[in-house]
Amino acid sequence: MKKSILKKGVFLITLFGIFMLFSCKKGPGDGGRASIKGKVFTVNYNSSFTVPQDSGYLGAQKVYIIYGNETAVGDNQDTNNDGGFEFNFLRKGKYKVYVFTKTQTNHIDSAVVKEVEITDRTQTVEIPDFKIKTSKN
Repeated sequence: MKKSILKKGVFLITLFGIFMLFSCKKGPGDGGRASIKGKVFTVNYNSSFTVPQDSGYLGAQKVYIIYGNETAVGDNQDTNNDGGFEFNFLRKGKYKVYVFTKTQTNHIDSAVVKEVEITDRTQTVEIPDFKIKTSKN
């Protein structure tokens, strides 16, 4: 009798484990081995945004990522001294990566968004440079 109960218990635990293994499909987000990387390039304008002053890759610029169809920011980071950034430990799925740029009208910030898809669990996706406008004043 004890062997029968023990066999049923092992069977139920095994069945539960298999169910959990196949029912927990993870979408985009943290917890993987893939990454997305890129750079931020800027053109600095005068205070009236009429004359470019200089340009180059921009350090200390915030870059944001949204996982899948989420509406909230999943993560953010500052670019390094040569304008580079990298979001690591991502799973397969679709992502939106964005930075803010100044617009010529009223110098309001506007998002520049790039949509990215990771299709392999160890993939590194390098996105084209973000090109943004800033003002030194």
